[in-house]
Amino acid sequence: MAKVTPRSEDYARWYTDVVQMADLADYAPVRGCMVIKPYGYSLWENIRNSLDWRFKATGHVNAYFPLFIPMSFLEKEAEHVEGFAPELAVVTVGGGKKLEEPLVVRPTSETVIGHMYAKWIQSYRDLPLLINQWANVVRWEMRTRLFLRTMEFLWQEGHTAHATAAEALEETLRILDIYAEVAIEEAAIPVIKGRKSESEKFAGAVTSYTIEAMMGDRRALQAGTSHFLGQNFAQAFDITFLDQNNESQYVWTTSWGMSTRMVGAVIMAHGDDQGLRLPPRLAPIQVVVVPIWRDEGQRATALEAAAQVQAALEPEVRLKVDDRDGLSPGWKFNDWEMRGVPLRVEIGPRDVAQGQVVLARRDKPGREGKSSVPMSGLANAVREMLMTIQADMYRQALAFREAHTRYVDDFEGLREAVADGFAYAWWCGSPACEAKVKEETSATIRCVPLEQEQGAGTCVVCGERAEERAVFSRAY
Repeated sequence: MAKVTPRSEDYARWYTDVVQMADLADYAPVRGCMVIKPYGYSLWENIRNSLDWRFKATGHVNAYFPLFIPMSFLEKEAEHVEGFAPELAVVTVGGGKKLEEPLVVRPTSETVIGHMYAKWIQSYRDLPLLINQWANVVRWEMRTRLFLRTMEFLWQEGHTAHATAAEALEETLRILDIYAEVAIEEAAIPVIKGRKSESEKFAGAVTSYTIEAMMGDRRALQAGTSHFLGQNFAQAFDITFLDQNNESQYVWTTSWGMSTRMVGAVIMAHGDDQGLRLPPRLAPIQVVVVPIWRDEGQRATALEAAAQVQAALEPEVRLKVDDRDGLSPGWKFNDWEMRGVPLRVEIGPRDVAQGQVVLARRDKPGREGKSSVPMSGLANAVREMLMTIQADMYRQALAFREAHTRYVDDFEGLREAVADGFAYAWWCGSPACEAKVKEETSATIRCVPLEQEQGAGTCVVCGERAEERAVFSRAY
């Protein structure tokens, strides 16, 4: 079995090796696009499902809007079209004829949804309107990387309309909380909830909020965003309603999204030089059972014991019995470690004789992660171990982030901190100070954290009074 490039040698190469060798995705024939293979798609489905039920529990419903959007729609909101213009894929010919109006392949759906909301919303009784869609989008990226940045990717995008600004802002932050909950509880990735700076916000938004995560190379990844759009799109598309006083008002809107980039986040936050390490709550296969034998007599005994294990654990866990012939147990162990399966159950002739199995944790190497468990208590032991693995992976990721996060008070300290991870620093809010940091350190403001210490300080760049700390980091 080929080995993964060590992270310390070439992190980018390591990442690509893991994606391909763990059978998550492959390159498509069109530059910048990818084919998501079944194992990778199962991982995305688990992320999707963990979001979908949370959306529905908070009153959202799913719908679907067209892939093609008239160019004139994007031109109605000036900041929006300016922000997306370099990334647009445009269709000018259809059915062998030049189109009267070019069509944009969906980069995001605020405009077409705004057009439809203007038709659907008439009265305050129609509000709030809470719709999400699961779709693909196309953005003409020049530098691409599997899952992290591709020209076509999968995502969910929510679009809501409200009667008041307060309700829309409450919705924006509610979704941010859902994103953080999924990252922390499902993906075992600690995230910082915060507000984007003006230069980093979504094109057309009043305020953008984000969850930011630290990857294994100490760079930041924007894992999900939620946008308070104010009345910008409502005014552009004339989305109005009659309020309780029978007066016409513009609605207040939000939009928010999380994409297949989250798969990349899971890979980079947890992976090691042996391949993937998947948190149990998202792993397509939570437990793999590897029966061990040397001859046909032992084979039958081991397979019978494996069937007993399967019966004891299903349907509580997502399980796979690896009964492939012609492959050594060691080869199988390496194969499932590469794929990041959280827990391996080994069962050989000696284990059968002793009425036990060996459990091997993917998150702990070698003997440290192995323990013997009696067959009689297997279901409880596996259930508890998967919960422990989930919690331990989160704690490890959090400890890693904290070890590479510094609070700094001067520019030189900032420069040193962003070379090793995250820097918390006072920022006066000036775009000029933000631009200087980016120019001289290649770091950007990832967010202004929602949780702020009391008091004030001096800007790390200009020395002027600052009332908030920002998180600076180099990022994907």
